Amino acid sequence: MSKKNISQEKIIQAFIASAFDKSAGATSLADVSEGLEIKKASLYNHFESRDAMYSASLAYSAKEIESVSFLEEKTLDNVKGGKVAPLAVFKKLVTRYFELFENEPLFQIYVFVRSEQYFNLEALKIVEGEDNRICDAIKDLLSAFTAAKKIAKKTDKELKDIATNIAAVIIQQRDAYIAARKETVRQNPDSKAGGLFALPTDEAALGRTLKLVEAMLKTL
Repeated sequence: MSKKNISQEKIIQAFIASAFDKSAGATSLADVSEGLEIKKASLYNHFESRDAMYSASLAYSAKEIESVSFLEEKTLDNVKGGKVAPLAVFKKLVTRYFELFENEPLFQIYVFVRSEQYFNLEALKIVEGEDNRICDAIKDLLSAFTAAKKIAKKTDKELKDIATNIAAVIIQQRDAYIAARKETVRQNPDSKAGGLFALPTDEAALGRTLKLVEAMLKTL
């Protein structure tokens, strides 16, 4: 094996990539070193143990996921200006959000964290934090539509309840969407970003999600 410039970030990415293929629990230091084409002993220059590498991978994943926003500030400004309709905005936001999770490394990070939430409290906190941010963003969006008189006036509690329900639909559908695409990628390794071809967006799955959100918006 030739000498390479290996950083903690590259090791973490290799760990997450291996976890995607065979689960975090089944990923060994040998798997990580083989993925990087370095000697296993070299990993100890960066991490004292596999557990330390695992913890660092969760921290890295949390930071990456936190950087993904469901609602962009410019969209909120347009809503406040009364320039856009609720359904059009939600269709754009949901489509953009789904597409963000289709590419590496976010796709692998998402699978890693969502899988580990059942075994690790920190992973569960990352998932819950992401879900709460989506809910808060939708509540802010609904509040802006109310102020712009695009939807009927609601109490703060009503807006919170509606946002929670819409967020639950989006999260549930996104989870199912990514789970299905994970299996497709695993069965077709070259479909990963940077491979011979990239998978197109599953328009049918996205369409189902948009219809569910549209049905909820029509009740406002």
